[in-house]
Amino acid sequence: QVRLVESGGGSVQAGGSLRLSCAASGYTYSSSCMGWFRQAPGKEREGVATISGSSTYYADSVKGRFTISQNNAKNTLYLQMNSLKPEDSAMYYCAADFSFRISSRRCSGGDWSTSDFGYWGQGTQVTVSS
Repeated sequence: QVRLVESGGGSVQAGGSLRLSCAASGYTYSSSCMGWFRQAPGKEREGVATISGSSTYYADSVKGRFTISQNNAKNTLYLQMNSLKPEDSAMYYCAADFSFRISSRRCSGGDWSTSDFGYWGQGTQVTVSS
């Protein structure tokens, strides 16, 4: 049973930084695509960043401020968030595709939907105050 557990959320002031972690367990092979999503109250869940191998995708709203990375030895996915803005406030979720629905090309091109990701964590809250 694949399990994803996020941590690292919290409250920061605008301009601050946070590093989110997602510990993955329960699988014997690498996922085809992993990513970070966020959902603010009253809004749809949106993709923030995805990664397949060394190839990455970022939403325009976070380009240049957020960095996604993974440590395969530790089975952990990270999201380094710098220059945080109040509009970044949301519940952040880690997600993974272990069914190979998303090719590496689609993953790094942002050509996916939330329904393509079969595994999700419980989320970690990020609050940015002005």
